Amino acid sequence: MQNNDIVSGFDDEKDESLKIELKSVSEVENCLTLALDGYIDTYNSVYFQRRVHMAIDGGFNKLIFNCDGLNYVSSTGIGSFITFLKTVKPDGDVVLFNIQPKVYEVFQLLGFSQFFNVKRSLDDAIEFFVGISADPQGAIFPKVFPCPVCSKKLKALKTGRFRCSECKSIIAIGETGTISLG
Repeated sequence: MQNNDIVSGFDDEKDESLKIELKSVSEVENCLTLALDGYIDTYNSVYFQRRVHMAIDGGFNKLIFNCDGLNYVSSTGIGSFITFLKTVKPDGDVVLFNIQPKVYEVFQLLGFSQFFNVKRSLDDAIEFFVGISADPQGAIFPKVFPCPVCSKKLKALKTGRFRCSECKSIIAIGETGTISLG
């Protein structure tokens, strides 16, 4: 299936520095995978934004980015992902998977890694959206919250105990999303 079969006119514009391949996700309504190959920087971020907004305007509000072929992203590129996230919320979401370590490091250095759902595989990404569809009102996780000690914004994907990345305090999160120290 060609990109234009999924989103009309998607391939009308090309950029050699970034290739995007679309695939519909049959298990989840309005869900699309976008396989990225190349890099996103100041010069091609407008192209990237136009292509993804075409998909959003085409009715896709659950976006799964396969970042396996994405070998570089600048702060401008990260800003593009933030824009997509704001555009599709609250009815949709953005999931990233197969992120190269050096690309994920940019998300972390700029403090944006906590805002994105990062999964290991396409199956995990699809399962994330299947879980949201099954319980859209009662979904507790992922939960974004301030650390009770240092107020750093944190994100928990499930119940359990973990350390704050800033102050190293141990934080526990219960089944209902309650947060406590220890």
